[in-house]
Amino acid sequence: MARRRLTGVVAVGLVLASATACSSEAADQWRRGGMPEGITQQSTIIQTAWIGAWIAALATGVVVWGLILWAVAFHRKKKNSPDRLPPQVRYNLPIEILYTVVPVIMVAVFFYFTARDETEIMKVDGNAPVKVAVEGYQWSWRFTTDFQGQKVVTAGVPVDLSKQNVQTPQGPQLVLPENTKIQFDLHSADVIHSFWVPAFLFKEDVFPGNVHNKFEITTLNKTGVFFGRCAELCGVDHSRMLFSVKLVPQAEFDQYIKTQAGSAQ
Repeated sequence: MARRRLTGVVAVGLVLASATACSSEAADQWRRGGMPEGITQQSTIIQTAWIGAWIAALATGVVVWGLILWAVAFHRKKKNSPDRLPPQVRYNLPIEILYTVVPVIMVAVFFYFTARDETEIMKVDGNAPVKVAVEGYQWSWRFTTDFQGQKVVTAGVPVDLSKQNVQTPQGPQLVLPENTKIQFDLHSADVIHSFWVPAFLFKEDVFPGNVHNKFEITTLNKTGVFFGRCAELCGVDHSRMLFSVKLVPQAEFDQYIKTQAGSAQ
């Protein structure tokens, strides 16, 4: 009997611990507005803009829903006066001015914050110590990492989706140092692709013949392996165009470049 009670207590404890972990993770997800946890300095800007947009949208929704309910409650046709219409507001100049001015102000505010954040996110000063040439092709990726004049080339083939999991991500792996500015130069060998790492909270289209598509990120102190994929339908094996990004400490990255420079993986 005592053993059964002990087993029951342990089981309840495990359930509560799992529920607490899940609730904590869910709470973090709610705070991020459903976005994954960012691993770049730029991702914090995107996260703030995303949450701000949600707050503004919800505030607008509350006002609209409130006005609808107010109109339904106080401006419906009266039972005792079946032929009487509720008060009309046509040609009411103050209200029409309000209808026009408020949306213009809202759009102007959205435009300002969007333009400000986009300018910061897309800023490229060209002095990043690590530069990565990204080439998309049907249906994989080629990464050429340039660090202090040493280059490492990593290329892949369409992956076997049945083998894709967190422990062994399929496709070419791009190794990058943490807490470092990195410049990406994007190019396509055939059709339009899209370079997307969800943990960057950012993606950029990859165009054939366009060598000017580039962006910069500054990685945070968060080591680990993060999935990436093509986000533009580009052909029959689009879903197999996967890759991964591995963030490592600077010393490990230096060793990686030293041992792999000049070789094609």
